[in-house]
Amino acid sequence: MKIMLITGASRGIGAATALLAAEAGYAVAVNYFQSEQAARDIVAQIEERGGKAITIQADASNADDVVRMFRETDERLGRLDVLVNNAGVLETQMRLEDMASDRWQRVLNANVVGPFLCSQQAIARMSPRYGGRGGAIVNVSSLAARTGSPNEYVDYAASKGALDSMTIGLAKEVAGDGIRVNAVRPAFIHTDIHASGGDPGRVERLKPSIPLQRGGTAREVAEAILFLADKATFSTGTFIDVSGGR
Repeated sequence: MKIMLITGASRGIGAATALLAAEAGYAVAVNYFQSEQAARDIVAQIEERGGKAITIQADASNADDVVRMFRETDERLGRLDVLVNNAGVLETQMRLEDMASDRWQRVLNANVVGPFLCSQQAIARMSPRYGGRGGAIVNVSSLAARTGSPNEYVDYAASKGALDSMTIGLAKEVAGDGIRVNAVRPAFIHTDIHASGGDPGRVERLKPSIPLQRGGTAREVAEAILFLADKATFSTGTFIDVSGGR
């Protein structure tokens, strides 16, 4: 049985990916930071369907927590095959000129430093140089990396742009180790991240500007993540936009 660790997997895209991965036969480590009951509910759904999953509490942007999270995955499930860097934050909509510097630190720490720390630990388990058998890393970026999110989330967009750059560079570094690194760039997805930004109705409000004339679902993003994890065996350093044509 292959093993997948998903950060921020108690809700939204992470939760949908955990459920889909279990359907595909993965044993899943469901990481959460604060939402313990939501993470337990995801594990319960997986187990009810005959799958295997565990919860692991950790701040995916804290170095000590990340080391512990991967160690727990090793001990409770086995050697990792796929890492999905999904955990991230989005703060209230505003123009750049009104943002405080500590906001930038929080966003960059969660959305860039976290995936860096987790990718380091994954490589230490996947690379044949450390006794591994290869694997895949899938980063959850955002269409904001290309649009810049003016008047809304320039800090978030910048963090996802950095994640895209890391995806490309890391993919080239570890290709010879049999590790593929790719990313999805979702946008206009029906999750509660929009409420975090102070605009819970954002997807419906922007629907007329989306070529497919609707918002996407977390499951649709999860399908792209699983494709990159499993099927895209000759792709690395690449991106799938899941954004309704925008």
